Amino acid sequence: MSNLLIPVILAGGKGERFWPLSRRHRPKQFLSLDGSSRSLLQATADRLLTLAGGWDHLWVITSSQIAQGVREQLPDLPELNLLIESEGRDTAAAVAWTSLEIKKRYGEDAVIGFFPADHWIADQDVFAHTLSAATQLATSTAAIVTLGIKPTFPSTGYGYIEQGEKIGSFNNLPAYHVNRFTEKPNLETAETFLSTGRFSWNSGMFVFRAGVVLEELRIHAPEIIEPLEQQGPDVYPQLPKKSIDYALMEKTSLAYVLPVEFGWDDLGDWNAIERLLKQEDNPNVELATHVGLDTQGAIVYASNADDVVVTIGLEDVVIVRDRNVTLVVKKERTQEIKQILKTLQNDPRFTDLL
Repeated sequence: MSNLLIPVILAGGKGERFWPLSRRHRPKQFLSLDGSSRSLLQATADRLLTLAGGWDHLWVITSSQIAQGVREQLPDLPELNLLIESEGRDTAAAVAWTSLEIKKRYGEDAVIGFFPADHWIADQDVFAHTLSAATQLATSTAAIVTLGIKPTFPSTGYGYIEQGEKIGSFNNLPAYHVNRFTEKPNLETAETFLSTGRFSWNSGMFVFRAGVVLEELRIHAPEIIEPLEQQGPDVYPQLPKKSIDYALMEKTSLAYVLPVEFGWDDLGDWNAIERLLKQEDNPNVELATHVGLDTQGAIVYASNADDVVVTIGLEDVVIVRDRNVTLVVKKERTQEIKQILKTLQNDPRFTDLL
């Protein structure tokens, strides 16, 4: 089993920055945002199936609120491979619980890969080649392998990984020990990172053997792994809410990075649509019937094909029309959508909009 990758899709996120299209029972991973007929979750499963050798070895962990939606989106997924969190406790708990369950079924040498459900990957062949390299590294070494995306601009929205000593090549891809993880930097720091050539974006994709990650969790995050080992998933609501980066990756000495290039976007907010779909001959990105006058740099989306969006004299805005809500926001402020949602949550008039 050691050469087989067991992919796990992390599908519990809310995708709040894609509101109003993304809502409580229709989170971002259920949406198709690239103009195709496949949702982000379905596209993620599609690219992992071959690596898994079929549905029997593909796993998904999600929240109780959207578990039925996952079943509908992935009808071929075995029920035993769907782990349902009673309450979301961030990615450290998800990784710990899933790794325990996979160890029970496959043994501690099983190689596990964790993949967010809402990423876009351009080159599937390069992605598969990269995962083969990561699996080789994890099989041969006590390693927690992370995929580092080679940065194309000084982003302040991504975490960064600094590569240290080169430890070898796998599938002709160089692998490095991780020097450090850095949270989202300011622009000046991001520019400095890029100038060194030693930094990658943190993709949030990890590969490791079950026994290796569980032992590292016992060392660095006993408050998460020990209750799960002793009491099982019933203890979930009492677990601390921590990301796997904070709970483990920033502390372990077994972190390695593969700097990779396969065309990637984490689809963090509406601006990602422009990165994916912008065409040179159109001043706007239109996923709607849009009639514009002196409008440039707009992202226009309507879920109802009968809706018409008319704009005059607008620049660098996002307009989203979904059922009974219309969102209009400047591109530079899309991150603040989460703040609006907090306001809506506190007003009983708007609970149906969440």
